[in-house]
Amino acid sequence: MVEVPLDYGNPRGQKIKIAVSRKKATDTANYQGAVLFNPGGPGGSGLAYPAVMTTRLGAALAAKYDLIGFDPRGVGSSEPALRCDVHFFDPVRPDYVPSNLAEELAWVKRSKGYAEACGKTYGSLLDHMTTVDAATDMDQIRKALGQSQISYVGYSYGTYLGATYATLFPTKVRRLVLDSIVNPERVWYDANIDQNHAFEARATDFFAWIAKYDATYHLGTTGADVEKAYYAARAKLKAAPAEGRVGPDEFDDTYLAGGYLKSRWPLLADALSKYVTASETAPLLAAYATYGDSSGDDNSFAVYSAVECSDAKWPRNWATWHRDWWQSYRTAPFLTWGNAWFNAQCAYWPVRAAREQRIDGRQVKNALFFQDTKDAATPYQGGVEMHKRFPNSRLVVMDGGGNHGLTGRGNACIDDIWKAYLSDGTLPASMPGPDVHCAPFADPVPPASATTLMKSSAAQDDDWVPGER
Repeated sequence: MVEVPLDYGNPRGQKIKIAVSRKKATDTANYQGAVLFNPGGPGGSGLAYPAVMTTRLGAALAAKYDLIGFDPRGVGSSEPALRCDVHFFDPVRPDYVPSNLAEELAWVKRSKGYAEACGKTYGSLLDHMTTVDAATDMDQIRKALGQSQISYVGYSYGTYLGATYATLFPTKVRRLVLDSIVNPERVWYDANIDQNHAFEARATDFFAWIAKYDATYHLGTTGADVEKAYYAARAKLKAAPAEGRVGPDEFDDTYLAGGYLKSRWPLLADALSKYVTASETAPLLAAYATYGDSSGDDNSFAVYSAVECSDAKWPRNWATWHRDWWQSYRTAPFLTWGNAWFNAQCAYWPVRAAREQRIDGRQVKNALFFQDTKDAATPYQGGVEMHKRFPNSRLVVMDGGGNHGLTGRGNACIDDIWKAYLSDGTLPASMPGPDVHCAPFADPVPPASATTLMKSSAAQDDDWVPGER
């Protein structure tokens, strides 16, 4: 544990504890210092990441670093860990998509209640849960490690955390890797609306992929056919949730996972097919358990809320939300209302938002960024904007892969650049626009057997990167 001030404006006051894990370097002759990892969220735990990153980097490169994982303030093993309502995600919840104003206002009441519960339990802590606070904690970890500089690898929200650290402490950055990048111009209300449209595009791709393999899935030969089957299944689950656990919201949460990694498509397609064509619920329940089940513990969501609601201003008038989200729903129904209710507590958050931190990387000497053009959770423009703000950075783009989290997944073009930079600081040559374009992985194909399906899914998700909602 690293003890840090709750309030950096009062450093002699109350202290909290940040949980830290470390795997020490063994190749001391080629020692590269300490590298910190953050998997995203906000609310994701990083304690397991020294082991995860040993696999991703390879043993030889990992041995050059002290690999540092940590749980940001409020997360997991850090103290205190936020939990506002551990039953908030218990199934079956009211349908995300309101059929009338009364249902919409019932969800508003539910979201407001969550915000009030957080305020009642953690009133003083919520004033100090911004990304700036978490980034300042990172510098306390650096000091505790006895390092003059640190390197950093961040995914998804972790890119915003890393960019904030680099803005506040530019001379303390040795190497900086940001993978699947938050748009610093859109934090956070606008970023969530951007996600609605990006996930809609990925859902369209998913439906078209299923249609391509109609001989396997029998849901129609066009994406429109499959989309119709998908929403019919959703309506059926609203009327009769599968085994009393998977209703329309749980279904939405499960299939949202396909927007992060296309390697999940075969398992999700199989579950949808068996439910639609044969009324089998077991594959759907298994998919929900793997990708959608957040019941029983709201720690990640509590921290997500505390950080995002505090980082920047949100509309405090529900009429604004009502206008904006119904407008989004008209062209992006797949995620819009689920995303609205994942964030609506911010309209009623008991702590007023801090002044938004302007991200400025002009003083950072080097950085390496990765972005997929079809990333749904952190859309492509985020990588472009962050690249502009860090003039000494390089931007590596995967063209059309649709994956969220690119490094360490076996794409040679991506990984060779990533590992060279972490090994000795080598960066690609600077080019106009993106500096390097990498071809994506091929789309998956339906596995030959159920056993292969489960093994393939497990292999892809043993190190899954939690992302933005």
